[in-house]
Amino acid sequence: MPSSVAPPPATGNVAPTRGGFGHLASAWVPVAVCIGIISIESTRAFGADHTSGPLRHFFEFLFHRHFTDSEWWWWHMSVRKGGHFLGYGIQSLAWFRAFWMTWRVSDPNRQRVAVHGLAMLGTFFIASCDEFHQTFLPNRSGSFWDVLTDCAGALVLQFAVWLWMGRRVKA
Repeated sequence: MPSSVAPPPATGNVAPTRGGFGHLASAWVPVAVCIGIISIESTRAFGADHTSGPLRHFFEFLFHRHFTDSEWWWWHMSVRKGGHFLGYGIQSLAWFRAFWMTWRVSDPNRQRVAVHGLAMLGTFFIASCDEFHQTFLPNRSGSFWDVLTDCAGALVLQFAVWLWMGRRVKA
């Protein structure tokens, strides 16, 4: 009578298999989630005319002070541009992770350079599409400066990953 007991786990240096739907989903769902969030934030509802009031109340509560209109304009624009910088930086990390998990090149250094480049390219593409979309909205405007801000955030976080990975390889 055959046994229904599972065989013992393998020992040694067994690498997990790559591929399959679960692996691809794990790699690419974060990219899709980031694009989805950016798409939602690219609507009329997230224009400066709609975010100013709620953000102003939040920051006045947080800092326990009242902002003049000119002070608030500066803070509001800083928060919005900081959101571009950080949001697209995170988007670039999602791109990097997805490409790193699913695209293999025989030379790890070449793969690393290529994946950083692809992450930047993906970020630039989504940022450009976002700004183009905003040109069709009545309370938004597309700006190449925003694309540059987005790509600057991506570049800073990609550089941080580059340094972190370089340090890990040497350790």
